[in-house]
This record gives sequence, structure tokens and C-alpha cells, in this order.
Amino acid sequence: MSKSYTKGIIFDMDNTLLQSRINFAGMKRAIFQLWADNGIVEPTLDWEKYTASQLIEIGRKSEQMTSELEQAMWEAVTAIEKEGMHGAVLEKHAVEVLDRLKENYYLYILTNNAYAAAEEALNGTGIAPYFNEIVAREQMTTLKPSPSGIHYIRSRKPEWPVSAWTMIGDSWIDGKAACDGQVAFIAYQGNEQDMEQNGVVPKAYINDLKVLLTVLEECEQR
Repeated sequence: MSKSYTKGIIFDMDNTLLQSRINFAGMKRAIFQLWADNGIVEPTLDWEKYTASQLIEIGRKSEQMTSELEQAMWEAVTAIEKEGMHGAVLEKHAVEVLDRLKENYYLYILTNNAYAAAEEALNGTGIAPYFNEIVAREQMTTLKPSPSGIHYIRSRKPEWPVSAWTMIGDSWIDGKAACDGQVAFIAYQGNEQDMEQNGVVPKAYINDLKVLLTVLEECEQR
């Protein structure tokens, strides 16, 4: 039976639905080292102030980038992702909340991870069937904080207004992607200072996924 409702929720994956053990600091260091060793960035670059996705995009936009170098970078990133996602566990109340939301919303995952790693983690935790689509970096032209992934998901339902969409995520890069993609954003265990510094104004801050149900209900009534 086809669904008649016309609303969608976009979830970030790491530290939003799954408790991530991905070593993002190690990932950033590996990307920076690869770029520095190959003349893409200066060895003095303050790489720690960037996100992994920002460092990746710096390299991809460089005139010194080669297909071999990009492949080496993705291999290093994927290896760190797989190690961190092995044996991943769910955030508290994730299944309960997804059960409720599935009754009224189309559900999507939007992650900067590789599709294979995301699929494995979502299947391993048993929540993959809740989602209409898993959108990973292969479906984006540019990683979050770019709105590329948001645009891709919205293109799946071109007849829906922007007001039909809400994104949930823990990081400012999720909020930035949502805001630039004209989608409402709810921050889950988000750092308010990081959000403010990057111009992200969430619709709400929540620390428990169960509260998401209340926030969405209140939004529906406005």
C-alpha cells in the first residue's frame, strides 16, 4: 500500500542514531598528512580547526589533486570509518522513535560516510528497514556542510514544499547543510557554541531522541 503522507525527516547517522566510535581526529590527521606530503596544503596548516569533510574538499578542489591521490585518501577514510562503525550501537530510544515516525513520515539517512559502511552499520543495528533511502557520500557532489545531499533528497520528492522537510543531526555541519538547503534543523546533543559560530540556528535543541516526537508535534500544531 502506498503512503499518502507528504512529510520527510532526514537523519544524520553518526552520534545521532548510532553511537559512533569513528576516530575523526585520526581521520583528519591522516587526510592532512596526505595533503601536506603531496603539496596540496602547507605543513603549517592548522588542520585541527577543520572538519574531516572540509579537509577532503580542500584537497578535491586543489589543482595538485590526482585521481590516484584522491583514491588513496578515500581508502584511508573508509578504513577508519569501517573500524569505527564495527559493532556500533544505537542511541537511546532510537528504535522507539523510528517506530513512531515511520507511521507519518518518509525517513532518510544523510551521511558523509561511504554507502557500504553506512548500510552495514544500519543493517547491523537492525534499523535499515525504517529508511526509504540511505544517502551517502556517493550521492553527493560535495560533502556536508554543503547542502548537496539535502538537494539530492529533496529532488526525490520535487512536488513537496520545503516546509515538508526536517533534518536531525548532532553537528553544525548537519545544521549548515540543512539551513543552506532550506530545510528546518533540530540539533540532537549539539554544541550551541559551534552552531552559533557557524551561523546555524536550530529550530530546537534536544538531548533525548524521545523529545523529538514532542518537538515535531508542536511544529505541526503551529
